[in-house]
Amino acid sequence: MKDKTQSSPLRKLTFSAMFLALALVLPFLTGQIPQVGALLSPMHIPAFLCGLVCGPVWGAVVGCVSPLLRFLLFSMPPIMAAIPMAFELAVYGAVAGLLYKLFSRLMGKVPSLYAALVIAMLVGRVVNALVKAAVLGLSGSEFSLVLIFLELFTGTWAGILLQLVIIPPLVVVLEKFVIARKS
Repeated sequence: MKDKTQSSPLRKLTFSAMFLALALVLPFLTGQIPQVGALLSPMHIPAFLCGLVCGPVWGAVVGCVSPLLRFLLFSMPPIMAAIPMAFELAVYGAVAGLLYKLFSRLMGKVPSLYAALVIAMLVGRVVNALVKAAVLGLSGSEFSLVLIFLELFTGTWAGILLQLVIIPPLVVVLEKFVIARKS
């Protein structure tokens, strides 16, 4: 079986484009009820998938571009949310991809997927909170860093569970049947 890191650049570009398209389209599934969208975080899934399947660089690019492009195309998320999200999702793609590659050498595929996901989720949320605080501070708005952290960790618990349930099996299937297939 061909290692996913040996996938062709064209294949990685194609999958990255698919993940970017998913990041643009998935929020429409929850768009009618913004609270559900905020709770499930549908744009996070493609960023994680891209990092895990295509590698940290592609994951970072797709993660960074998706909220900004979605803002430009659909005015959602609002720019004050899109900027911190761009940093957060870039970190998700980069950290998940990098750690998955590193951990895969040390432990099995599934444990390395979960470890990479959980660590990337934590680091990405911290980055989001810090960027959000900087953006709010630069705009002259009052904010509480503690409240920002609470919102990022407690307000998205359903999305975290959803991501932990669906992303590892999707990566395993993609690697086994799609990515590793010889062209």
